[in-house]
Amino acid sequence: MAESAVSFAVERIGDALLQKAIFLKGVHEQVDRMQRELKRMQCFLKDADAKQQEDERVRHWVSEIQDVAYDAEDAIDAFIFNVESGRTKFFPCRMFKKLVSSCKVGKEIEAIQIKIQDISKSRETYGINSIGEATSQAGQRLQKLRYISPLVKEEIIVGLKEDTDKLVEQLVKGDERRRAVSIVGMGGIGKTTLAKKVYNDSQVMGYFRFCRAWAYVSQDCRPRDVFQNILNQIPYKPNEDEAKKIEKMQEHEFGDFLHERLKEKRFLVVLDDIWESDDWKCLAKAFPEENNGSRLLLTTRNKNVALQADAQSVPYEVKLLSEEESWKLFCRSAIPGNVTESCPPELKELGEKMVKKCAGLPLAIVVLGGLLSSRTQLLTVWEEVFNKLRAHFAVSNGVDAILSLSYIDLPHNLKSCFLYLGLFPEDKVISKRRLLLLWIAEGFITQQDEQRLEDTAEDYLNELINRNLVQVVSVSVNERVTRCRIHDLVRDLCIKKAKEQNFFEIKNDIVSPSSTSSSLPSTKSRRLGIYLDFKRVLDLEAVGIISQPNSLGKLVHLRYLTLKRVENFNDPYLLSFLGIYFSDWQQNDTSEFTSLRKLKIEVDDVTVAEFSNSIAKLANLRSLYLEAVSPNFIPCFVMNSWLHLSKLLLKGSIPMLPKADEFPPSLTQLTLENIRLGHGHMMILEKLPKLLIFRLRRMSKYLEEEMQVSADGFPQLKILQLSGLRTSPRLLIINKGGMPKLTHLQIFECYFNIDGLGELLHLRKVDVNVAYHRWISSLPYPSEWHKIRR
Repeated sequence: MAESAVSFAVERIGDALLQKAIFLKGVHEQVDRMQRELKRMQCFLKDADAKQQEDERVRHWVSEIQDVAYDAEDAIDAFIFNVESGRTKFFPCRMFKKLVSSCKVGKEIEAIQIKIQDISKSRETYGINSIGEATSQAGQRLQKLRYISPLVKEEIIVGLKEDTDKLVEQLVKGDERRRAVSIVGMGGIGKTTLAKKVYNDSQVMGYFRFCRAWAYVSQDCRPRDVFQNILNQIPYKPNEDEAKKIEKMQEHEFGDFLHERLKEKRFLVVLDDIWESDDWKCLAKAFPEENNGSRLLLTTRNKNVALQADAQSVPYEVKLLSEEESWKLFCRSAIPGNVTESCPPELKELGEKMVKKCAGLPLAIVVLGGLLSSRTQLLTVWEEVFNKLRAHFAVSNGVDAILSLSYIDLPHNLKSCFLYLGLFPEDKVISKRRLLLLWIAEGFITQQDEQRLEDTAEDYLNELINRNLVQVVSVSVNERVTRCRIHDLVRDLCIKKAKEQNFFEIKNDIVSPSSTSSSLPSTKSRRLGIYLDFKRVLDLEAVGIISQPNSLGKLVHLRYLTLKRVENFNDPYLLSFLGIYFSDWQQNDTSEFTSLRKLKIEVDDVTVAEFSNSIAKLANLRSLYLEAVSPNFIPCFVMNSWLHLSKLLLKGSIPMLPKADEFPPSLTQLTLENIRLGHGHMMILEKLPKLLIFRLRRMSKYLEEEMQVSADGFPQLKILQLSGLRTSPRLLIINKGGMPKLTHLQIFECYFNIDGLGELLHLRKVDVNVAYHRWISSLPYPSEWHKIRR
């Protein structure tokens, strides 16, 4: 943590020296010297990180460095803020204020340098050596991970076949009354894993094919959020007026509304991780008690919850794994690519001793396996882990000891990222895009050669997944993680370690709209967690704010701001900005928003020239979402000035598309929603040279009988998704040579024939939810396509 704090301070001071040199006149040399001192200190932190777990003196030394880095960053930022805030004042007043600020910051820097010198002198006392700034083995492993690891690590499951069969039978057979089937067991025993296996069973999917939903409940039960989550998954699409009414509904109204949507449907709803009987009472009213075979599947640690939900059903209690099952799970987890469930003979005895300490608890086994999977398979290495494990068991028991050891074993650059996950509410499903941006905004991700920060951050996430500390919830069509979560026991560890290291502070109070505009309390902790309200990161998307609170201007570290609706904003260092009308965007000076990487704009009344001139200057954009607010449209404009833009989503009416060479040159993902297309548009889109993923979905219309892909069309495309088209073509024609690299085809709620599939020699995966028998025989290697997903 201290390493990332110092790294961020060094970077921030460097930016100040380059960009604000005129303001730092008089203290420039002191600031430069302070940056060099912090950079030298950074070299020692990696060595200290490995020692601080065992030595309280070293832990205190690291904490002192972290604090002094924060002080340095605060001094520079506060100075720049004070000077810039006075730029509009009368000249003599402005010069006087600058003189006072220079004198003040000079004294602060002098005090900080004395602290740094004192800290540096104590380094040798604690036996901390410099290890330089070369790429660590962990860093090299992360770089290698991108090339040798699968994009998504499949969940390892052992010994659940009999359990699954019994639960499936309870769901698809028996009486027609609405029943609640409960899975009961201690934390980490595998309740959610078993529920997932049952939920995705082919019999269950067939029996409840038209209405299934999964909702996390957690200890902090919020019924309205649970109801909203379920509504988003069932076959119901509200119109614009209905959506507005739903947004304003109170909890009891939402429960009644969901009840009506589920009525007369045979549904399966999973309520994962219910803690108290009172929580069940609040949720139960939303689920109709019709005699149509509907089912609820609950997971809980509390047997009383199960009996309250359905007194006529016997709760299914998950048992600990047997020795044989524990060993199989361990071998699969600890030895990458192991399909034989065996272990090198020289490691077997040691492995069995470690597995025995897990006492049959699956979470403990997979986390231990994840720790070992990142190590070399040598006896000396496993002995080292075993000895550390014994030491941790001396002070704590079971899964706590193993989780603690797994945390200590993390590379220094992953520890901040891991602890940060503790700021999310329990059982929160986390968007990968959002998480990576937050990590970047916090300064946890360091530049590695020419690799994008987003790619490095994704490597970090994949490493945490491979170590079984983060669970995958969903993946994209190209099998990259899109959403994830952490087990509540893992979250407890994050909070515990964060508190020990002053990494963040959590307030249990829920943020209200009024409290967001008040001054944030002064604290040495860099992250004030009112769920996700931080000093570098402020996420108020769920709060109905229409103007930026005045106090935000004082948050000089702010890098990530998300508001549901906003009119005024003034922070040029933002990386992500979501939810603003273009007319409001125009009223602000956006010329300095050079760091902006992700932007969502809702287009209201606008001309092409205004639109193009306003956002064309955002040279660092990576992701852009443009939505036309009815009855307006998205203007056609040249986008090729965005050299780094890779993802583009256009939603709503657009009179015409730019030419192929007017699109961003690095565009790899294009999504079109609620849009009208014809053959002329397809001729433009199929010429995009780097396009890998193309999605046409959600009420879009294709206005001609035939959709054609030319012989040289979409040369790099790997994934094509056609979903929910209001008007579909009668025939999709793929001419020979078209889409030569297509590997994945998705067709949802679209009915048409396809001609030319036999030419797609790289096609390996087809997802459909419509009848496909008309064109199945034309697939390349048709005998191999018995596993097409429906």
